[in-house]
Formats: sequence, C-alpha cells, structure tokens
Amino acid sequence: MSEAQKIEYPPHLKEMLERALKDTEGFWGEAARELHWFKPWDRVFEWNYPNFKWFVGGITNLSYNCVDRHVLEKGRGDKAAIIWESGETNETRVLTYSQLLDNVKRLAAALRALGVEKGDRVTIYMPMVPEAAIAMLACTRIGAIHSVVFGGFGSAALAERIVDADSKVLVTCDVGFRRGKEVQLKEVVDEALHAPNPVQKVVVLKRGSKDPQMKKGRDMYWGEALDAGKSAKSDFVPVESNEVAFMLHTSGTTAKPKGTVQPHGSYQVYIHAMGRWVYNMSDRDIWWSTSDIGWIVGHSYVIYAPLLFGCTTIMYEGVPDYPAPDVWWRIAEKHRVTKMWISPTGVRALMKFGDEYPAKHDLSSINLVVCAGEVLNPAAWKWLQQTVLKDKVPVIDHMWQTESSGPMVGNPVGIAMLPIKPGSATIPLPGIEADIVNERGDSLPVNAKGTFVCLRPFPGLTPTLWRDHDRYVKDYWERIPRRYYTGDAALRDEDGYIWFLGRMDEVIKIASHRIGTIEIESTLVGHPAVAEAAVVGKPDPVRGEVAAAFVVLKTGYHPSEELRTSLRELVQKSLGKIVVVADIDFVDMLPKTRSGKIMRRLIKALITGQPLGDYSTIEDEGSIEEIRKAGEALMTGLKKKRP
Repeated sequence: MSEAQKIEYPPHLKEMLERALKDTEGFWGEAARELHWFKPWDRVFEWNYPNFKWFVGGITNLSYNCVDRHVLEKGRGDKAAIIWESGETNETRVLTYSQLLDNVKRLAAALRALGVEKGDRVTIYMPMVPEAAIAMLACTRIGAIHSVVFGGFGSAALAERIVDADSKVLVTCDVGFRRGKEVQLKEVVDEALHAPNPVQKVVVLKRGSKDPQMKKGRDMYWGEALDAGKSAKSDFVPVESNEVAFMLHTSGTTAKPKGTVQPHGSYQVYIHAMGRWVYNMSDRDIWWSTSDIGWIVGHSYVIYAPLLFGCTTIMYEGVPDYPAPDVWWRIAEKHRVTKMWISPTGVRALMKFGDEYPAKHDLSSINLVVCAGEVLNPAAWKWLQQTVLKDKVPVIDHMWQTESSGPMVGNPVGIAMLPIKPGSATIPLPGIEADIVNERGDSLPVNAKGTFVCLRPFPGLTPTLWRDHDRYVKDYWERIPRRYYTGDAALRDEDGYIWFLGRMDEVIKIASHRIGTIEIESTLVGHPAVAEAAVVGKPDPVRGEVAAAFVVLKTGYHPSEELRTSLRELVQKSLGKIVVVADIDFVDMLPKTRSGKIMRRLIKALITGQPLGDYSTIEDEGSIEEIRKAGEALMTGLKKKRP
C-alpha cells in the first residue's frame, strides 16, 4: 500500500458526494430524469428496513430506453448499436439501432406467440452472440423476466437455475465454441430437462454444421419461432419501476445459488449514472467490455448501459489468447475502441505472453481502461498502464459485485479524476455510504482491516433474492445488523481510499494476525518472474494457519529452489516476518472461472481434502489435478509435523 498523499477532492466531487447522502431523493431524482419515463415517480426512495423501493409509482421500460428511444427520439437508427466479433469463428456482424429494434420486436412477438406474458420467466443459455442480447431485450420489452445462465455451466447447474426461476421458455444454441472446438449446448439442455421442469418450449439458434436432436412439440428453431410470432403483437409494455427486469444467480460453492434481481427503474438509473461518473461514457464511445453476458458485467456493461447511452458496444466471443495472444489488441485497433473494460485476470493472462503482442497494434484510440472482478495487482496495473498504454491513458481499478449491478468503489473519472494508487479501488462513489467495520459493526480507524459494508441501500442494489427474501435479509442485512454485508475484507487509508484484501472467508489468520490473500498475491506478482499467483490458508499446528501459494511463471522463467526462496524473502520483506508462506508450488495454470476469477475456495478445498462443491464454471479442469497433487504433498508434510 502506498503512503498517504494528502489528496484534496475537487469541490464539485465533494459537493456530489455530500449531496448524495444529505439529499438522496433530489440527487437520484436528478439522475433518473436523464432517462425516459412514461409516468414520473411519486417518490424517489422508500426504506422500511430492511425493505426498500426506488422511484415508486414511476412507469418505464428498460428495453425501450435501450433501443426504441434511440430510433424514435434520438435519430440514431443508422448508428451501429452492436458490433459482434468472434475470436472462435473469425466472424464479424454489425447491428444498427434500427436493425436491433426490428430483431427485438420480432423475437418479442415470437415469445408472446409461445405464451410468454408479463412476469413470466425465460431462461437464456447462450454464448456471446447478438441473438443473446436480442433475447434479453425482447424479454424486458414485454415485461418478461430473463434469467441468463452462463454458457459454460453444466446440466446440473442449468437445471437448478431453470427450476428456481420456474421458466416457461428456454432460449439456447445448438453449439458454442471454445478455443476452436464445438461445445454441445443443446445436449446440455436436453440433459438438464430430463428431470421434472417447468419449460414448455425450447428455442434453438442453429450455428453448427449438424442438426441437433430436437424434441417434437417442445423444441423449435429460431426461425420457426419468429414465423410463429408474425401474427402476435411486438409492442413494449410500460412497467412500474419496481417490477423485476431480470434475475441473475450468483455462483454457489456448496450452498444453493442466490437469485439476485434487478428492477426496471432503479437498475437503469444506477448503471447509467455510474457509466457517466466512473467510465465517462457517452454516445460517442466505441465501448468494449470483454465480459460474458452470463455475469452481471455482461448484463450491465456489455448490453444495457452502453445501449442506454446510445453508444456502440462490442460483443466478443472467445478468450483473450485465442487464436493468438494479440486478438484483443487487434480488435481494439480494428474498431478504434475508445474505452475497454478488462478483468485483472485477463490482464495477467496477456502479461504472461510478454510485451511484443500489444506493441504490434495502434491503440491510440483508447482513452480509458477499467478493471474489476478482482483486485488489479500493482504489477499488472504497471504493465498495462506503462508498458502497453505508455502512460497516455489511465488504467482504473474499481470494485462492485453481482448484487450491486454496477460500481460501488471507484475513481470518478467522469466527475473529477483522482490520483491513482495502484492496488486501491479508490473511493466509495456518490450514493454509496460505506464503512469499514468489525464483526459488531463498530467503525474501524484508518488502516485497520475489517469488513466493507454499506449503511444504506443504493439504486443498483438487489432488493431481494428471487423467492427467498428471508435468506436475503439474513445473508446481507443481519450478518452485521443494519449494515449491507458485502463479504469483502478491506481497509481505508488517510485519503479515504479503499484497499480490498480479499473475501472475508479468504483472509488468513497467522498467529492471530489477519492477512489478506490479495496482499500476498500482489507481492508475488510484483516479482519479475511471476505472471499469476493464488494464495490460500492451510492448517498449521503452531501458528493456526500459514499461507500456501501457487505460482504461474512468465514465459522464459523456470521453477527452482532459488526462485522459491527469493519469493518467500520478497513476501517477508514487503509484508513482515509474521507472514509465513510455508509452501510455494509452481503450476502451469490456476483454477479460474470462465469469468476470470481465481477459485481460491476450490484451491483450499483441494489442499485440505474438503468437498469441492460446484465448480462447473471452471475454465480448465486440468488445473484441478495440478493443485490436487500439490495439496496431497502439503497435507502429507503437515501430518509429519504433527506430534
């Protein structure tokens, strides 16, 4: 962590931060008026702890604001709305706002013809193709609730989410693609629907060369569904602000996944406001978030927010290093991308291949890069900021979660950019009343490690869990009474900057000292030989816990005892002698979700012999065997040490 810089917040930023908390209704009402409402709200905010509503009585429609408004009111019909690039098939497609509206209306009519009405649920299980965005927008257009399930999930995870949503229709593809190979999505769907389920119709977008198995009376191709909808209405449905637009399940480990929900009104206001304040988004942007629609980032900043602004958004199908490690840089150059949203894991994955690939491309169109999903380690930030972008544009780390729908802590570039402290997410954003507290909810002093909480709701916050409000209250508002519990460990420095240290359940307690896994990982990644690192706690008979590290080396470096010793010394020099890294194992890859997050809980389960839970989102199952072997060696050594 860097030294305090005695940073002065610009007056306009200070005024916004203060007004958001003192005049909540006026502040958010002003933000909401930037979007279209068929009828204004009666009251901006109602809070009867722990229940809350936003823009009560207001009538709007999320899909209308994303598409119709630009064609009917803003004159953007001929402008590119979605540019689709596939790293898998080397295809490119462009949909203008007029073409997008036409496609959305046709599918909306098709869904109506299939019996979908306002309030019904539709599961979308698709790869990153334009039709997935069309399906999302068609659902919200008619007041149906979409439940997008990540296309990398297996049949059990898909089945669980279908049943929880009680979906009437499922929209899917016959195949997806992963590193050039077909992934049989329709087969996964068929397996998921073997058990009792509520699905009446399955709509299949055909991409593969072979015909998938189709169940008579249930399954139909995309074109057949559109034909069935020719006589149905395609008009939008005005909805009350607090009616649900979509649900999105958080990934479970052993517990049942949580179905977070987002209403039409507050969701659009929040992601639009944060898009302006944090990303400085405008209708002039060629925006590219490299996320997948299966995650909240894909919902908010691949589809909905960019379209609310009327800018051009890029949908990318593929991974950062296929068919070549410069595929992202090539696309950024090709389309003159102005802003990029990249996960820290994506940055580290590209950093592993060296500097030559980004150097091949003209990236001068980019004026901002933002990262979130995990802490952006200082070494990864430095590589992207200085080596790739030559210090010409800012690289901003920030923090949010599925439940928040958009940024909570960040650098408010669109208001007044603050100095960057590598490793910090910067400050709680306007409307986020946050604190660092202990387990009793007591506010902690500067630089004390605790839990990051919010003292009040904000428009982007999920107001409940789908059909499980009791669990919502228990998990989020009663862990620390009257505080929204994020589950993140953090500290606040003298300038008010927030430093996230990992999840609370990933903090390591070494001889009664609490150490964040992110602190150790960032130190390891700071070594010139290290591309990535994952750290978890493992039992120790003397200290209670010690750290176990798994390290991926950059190209050109090789494992050795000397390197292992050098890394241990670096950690203790940087963090203190108390931080004991008992074991350092060199591996070829880390277990990560396909959204790029390191699966630390899976690693801990592997090295301690605990049940693995649900790991169906894993990028490459080959990583499990490497960690398992290392874990067996660690536990064997631990048993030998015990008396």
